[in-house]
Amino acid sequence: MALSKETVEYVANLSRIELKTEELEVISSQLESVLGFIDKLRTLDVTAIEPTSHILPVKNVFREDEPRESLPIDKTLANAPAREGRFFAVPKVIE
Repeated sequence: MALSKETVEYVANLSRIELKTEELEVISSQLESVLGFIDKLRTLDVTAIEPTSHILPVKNVFREDEPRESLPIDKTLANAPAREGRFFAVPKVIE
């Protein structure tokens, strides 16, 4: 699939990425290769293949949720940059 430099510049602009001329050449070539590979994949017949989210058999390992002692307040706040009594002090971000 042919990919023009103007298209790559347009997408970079939308993504707020500034590309130098050398980078534009390299990225255009790389994107063209990726899109060409995707075009090859589109020609494959995958109707008999079941969709998967992983190529390996992966399963979550859960443990029982058991209540236990919390860290002591002094140990919890030991490395806090600022604290107010028993709490972390953070700068206000919403006016």
